[in-house]
Formats: sequence, structure tokens, C-alpha cells
Amino acid sequence: MNDKTTGETERTPEPDLGRAGTTVKEGIIRSLKGLNEIEAAIVSLARTTIVDSLKLTSDLAGMSIALGEEVTKGAIKATEEVGSGLVLSTKGVTKGLIMGVSDVGGDVATVANSAVKGAVKGAADIGADVSLVARRAVDGAIEAAKEVRADSEEIAKAAVEGAIEAAATVGTTATKAVKEILVGVVEGVRAVRDAAFSGKASATRPTSDEKQEKTPGRGARGGSYEESPY
Repeated sequence: MNDKTTGETERTPEPDLGRAGTTVKEGIIRSLKGLNEIEAAIVSLARTTIVDSLKLTSDLAGMSIALGEEVTKGAIKATEEVGSGLVLSTKGVTKGLIMGVSDVGGDVATVANSAVKGAVKGAADIGADVSLVARRAVDGAIEAAKEVRADSEEIAKAAVEGAIEAAATVGTTATKAVKEILVGVVEGVRAVRDAAFSGKASATRPTSDEKQEKTPGRGARGGSYEESPY
């Protein structure tokens, strides 16, 4: 009796998925792992292509933008032929583009802006979900910025601006959808910027005690030190 009770206590309380549930679970795990591998391969392909191409030019700035547009169009064309995968490829291509430009010393913010623009316009051309593609492209840009140790705030801002500008050429509905899906990114960029500026302001702005020392008797007129236009 005691042995039976002990045995029941030691059993792992996992739900019985059954054969069908287990098959689906394992299949999804394999698929997700496969998607990560595909995305990594796309990043590597875009990055290598950009680096190899930019090594042959002296016009680094101009060629970075032109190549970025070419690579983005190539990804969109591949999507048209295969029939799916734009959302998956968008993040990888954008990330690879920025990392490749960074490798050769190019302007990553400018390329982030143009790459996201190209992705959004391309999505609109083939009838894909513009807002989702915009979000994936911006995510790719931010991830690239972190990996190459670029200014994440600057890259995010450039990417978001590119997405919104491109959406504006598509139409009001697309612009609204893109703004809504990127609202978290926009607020995050603004918060980082505001925190930086407020930190500088608090470092240089005199405190209330300092004001009191510099303006003795100022409060005798009934006004507070905080109200004085220092």
C-alpha cells in the first residue's frame, strides 16, 4: 500500500498527449529549429553578398544603398517564385545587409532606412502583409545594430522612419497599420532618447539647494525656489 503511494508520488505529472499530440509537438519543434536555421542562412547569404560586392567599389555610400535595394528585390522575387516566405526572409535579409555594410565601414543607418523601405514597398507590390513585413524588417535592423555594436537607437529610428515613409506611398491604410505595429518600437526609441537628454539636463541643472545658496532671501517674497525661472 505504502509502496503504491510512493510510486504515484514519484510519477511526473505530465499530460498524456497521445500519439497524435506527440507527433504534432515534435513536428513543430523540428519546424521551428528549421526556420531558425533558414533565417541564419539568409543572414549569412545577404551579409557575404554585400561584403564581396562592396570590396570592389570606391563609392561605398552610394553602392551600399544600391546594393541594399538589389538584395531586397532579390528576396522579394524569390518570394514571388516560391509563393511564400517573405516575412521570414525580410528579417534575415535586412539583418545581413546591415551587418555586411558594417563589415566594410559603410553607413549602417542609411542602409537600414533604405532596406526597410524596399521591404515595405516590395510587400505592397505582391500583396503581402505590409505591417508584418515592416515589423520583421525593423526587428532585423535592431538585431544587426546590437551584433555590430552600432547605435541601436539611431538604427531603430532610421528603420522605423523608412517603414513609415514607404507605407505612406502605399496608402493611408498601410500607413496606419505600419504605425500601429511599430508603436512599441517608436516609443522605445523615444524613451531611450528622452532618458539620455533628461540625464544630461539633471547633470547640469542646479539643484534646489544650489539655487537657495545663489539667491538668498528669494523666497521672502512668497515665491518658491522651484517657481523661479532659473
